[in-house]
Amino acid sequence: MFEAVVTLCLSLADDLCRDVLLPGYEAPSAAACSEKLADTAPDIARFDGLTAKGDATCLPAGAALEVNEVAPGLFVHAGVVQEPDAANGGDVANLGFVISSTGVAVIDTGSTRAVGEGLWRAIRARTDLPVTHVILTHMHPDHVLGVSVFADAGAEVVGHEALPRALADRRENYLESLERLVGAGSFIGTDTRAVTLPVTGTVPLDLGDRVLELTAWPPAHTGTDLTVLDRDSGVMFAGDLVFDRHTPALDGSLLGWQGVMARLTDLDLTGIVPGHGAARLDWPEGAAPMVRYLDTLARDTRAAISAGQRLGDAIQVIAQGERDAWELFDAYNPRNATVAFTELEWE
Repeated sequence: MFEAVVTLCLSLADDLCRDVLLPGYEAPSAAACSEKLADTAPDIARFDGLTAKGDATCLPAGAALEVNEVAPGLFVHAGVVQEPDAANGGDVANLGFVISSTGVAVIDTGSTRAVGEGLWRAIRARTDLPVTHVILTHMHPDHVLGVSVFADAGAEVVGHEALPRALADRRENYLESLERLVGAGSFIGTDTRAVTLPVTGTVPLDLGDRVLELTAWPPAHTGTDLTVLDRDSGVMFAGDLVFDRHTPALDGSLLGWQGVMARLTDLDLTGIVPGHGAARLDWPEGAAPMVRYLDTLARDTRAAISAGQRLGDAIQVIAQGERDAWELFDAYNPRNATVAFTELEWE
């Protein structure tokens, strides 16, 4: 398989360049790929602020992300449980896609366009059907910053009704922080894209022979959480409403998150795809560590507030009993304790 790429650089005088995938030109031969390029010239102008080093060309397809088929037609890539850095290239979140008879729906896209390109190649290795929708489960950059490759291919960008404002407010900070973490060269071509299909409440997304049920939740992990239930298989993409191994990250409401988890565990699901960790968890037993952590966080925070502890002292003890159950605990638990303390001190 061959694909079209263009070499983009930060500037003509800069040696920081990357071959950026141009979706939609895939073909079994270089000649066929080149014919597609000749028929429809790619829009390089969309890569604002970057310089093209030569024209688009056709090369053998690059590396695809590894995916597991966790249910018929439902594929998941499990990112590493690490902080984004140059070594892992920002491939730290679980991503997926659903193949129907008429097209493909992508769920989350990774920390960079390069990660999104790897997911695009994984899709193209399995089907040549169009990618019709890219669904973003929440605003965090490790789930949304690979979106451009799919949006550039014509996919509708789907998200919680609050996602457009949240991304607009945080875009510059997200781009700056992720570029610093993974490296400027690896980050080339990465940007957000506008949400074209905002979701309120619960709505069906008809993909022809299968339907995805999209639910926008009240503030919990964040204020933009969206789940995707594949009605055919009974498997739900939970985004970061559910963590596995990776310490949960509270960026919304602790009480809201506990309430959402209670509702999720009541659902009749065959399995769930967490935002980090395993590709698929059994349900509801897969919820037990998350529920326990949130309950411990709330209980210990209330105890610290009741004892009159200052925030700086409280975060040293809140939820410390959970330390051995989670990875990246020291990076995330102090933040969670701070958010929880700030919320619960006003109960």
